[in-house]
Amino acid sequence: MPYSNSQAYQWVLFDADETLFQFDAPRGLKLMFSRQGVDFSDADYAEYQQTNAPLWVAYQDGKISASELQLTRFSHWAKRLGRTPFELNSAFMTAMADICEPLPGAAELLDSLKGRARLGIITNGFTELQQVRLQKTGFAEHFDLLVISEEVGLAKPDPGIFEHALAKMQQPERKRVLMVGDNPHSDILGGLQAGLDTCWLNVKGEAAPEGIKPHIEVRSLSELQRQLCS
Repeated sequence: MPYSNSQAYQWVLFDADETLFQFDAPRGLKLMFSRQGVDFSDADYAEYQQTNAPLWVAYQDGKISASELQLTRFSHWAKRLGRTPFELNSAFMTAMADICEPLPGAAELLDSLKGRARLGIITNGFTELQQVRLQKTGFAEHFDLLVISEEVGLAKPDPGIFEHALAKMQQPERKRVLMVGDNPHSDILGGLQAGLDTCWLNVKGEAAPEGIKPHIEVRSLSELQRQLCS
């Protein structure tokens, strides 16, 4: 779906995980648990996801807090290893920062947008990881805005987190703000409900969920760069 807005965007907002940064949770968990002396298997990951996946749904639906998600998902392993859930969650954030890599085309896109638009991040990820990744990748200098759901107390797609971001952005015209993300529900639906233009990074070429229609759809960040910066 090509970019057809005749008016250049004043702001481009990005999701973080799987939009700018790879988020390889199995690899991060294996590294984290190896540092605890545990050989974390695929079966262990499947068991972990039985707890973790519903917690993320509840978090994005506003039913639990960020701290509840982070600590509950490691409660079983904390008991098993004689550690606290807080210690394991912090160790996981450290491991994820250690393996962090930008998605292909991310650096080039951010460089190309310099001077064309102001850039921001709205993420449902957690504070402990965000600044480390931005510094490690050298991306921090590109962004004028970093909105983290854990700090706001609201998660995408809740309109409140977008309103919080827009207030910090001094209320730009909403059609001159583009929200870019890989998740059609939290990023695209959330952006649409806030009155923003949206771009779905649909790497796998999946069908859009019913009722969710992004303004732009791309298969890669390089494709988005061509559309916005050509």
